Amino acid sequence: MNHSLLVPLIVVAGVFLLPVIFVIAQYNALVGLRNYIRESWSNVDTELKRRYDLIPNLVAAVKGYAAHERAVLERVTELRNRCAANNGPVADQSRDEVQLVDALKQLLVVVENYPQIKADQNFLKLQTELVNTEDRIQAARRFYNGNVRDYRNKCESFPSNLVANMFSFKAEGDFFSVPPSVKEVPNVDFAAT
Repeated sequence: MNHSLLVPLIVVAGVFLLPVIFVIAQYNALVGLRNYIRESWSNVDTELKRRYDLIPNLVAAVKGYAAHERAVLERVTELRNRCAANNGPVADQSRDEVQLVDALKQLLVVVENYPQIKADQNFLKLQTELVNTEDRIQAARRFYNGNVRDYRNKCESFPSNLVANMFSFKAEGDFFSVPPSVKEVPNVDFAAT
């Protein structure tokens, strides 16, 4: 083959192949980020379900000592059931979760008025488990939100936004921001009991 024809042929091939390679790479990156969002949401969902499983036990422990705090206990139970049933958009779930967290905080304020509950070993174990679960929810939430951010950046940044628009990738995905219901493990003095 003639060298004088080989150089222009390589240049022409490069001019056509480089954009194709770029589009393929950007498309695959967008698909990967979208899948990371789905995967990380399932982690959040798993941890939320863990919280939902703890709530009936918490309510039962408090109910044993503070039965006349019925409105708070019913509110926590109602919100827990609503959150557990909500499989809608992240924004809807986030709204419901914030209400649940507020109700849990109110429940823990009620507990402060009952020293016998705070001394109950079962309740203390549940509260410690709730703190650990809240930590896990917050870690999963940060991971999910990071993936949403990266995906949005990829969909909105030039030149990857050209590929995103070409293949109908939308810069969507709501951030999930829910504060923890309890932040610290209770201080337990087993010697005093």
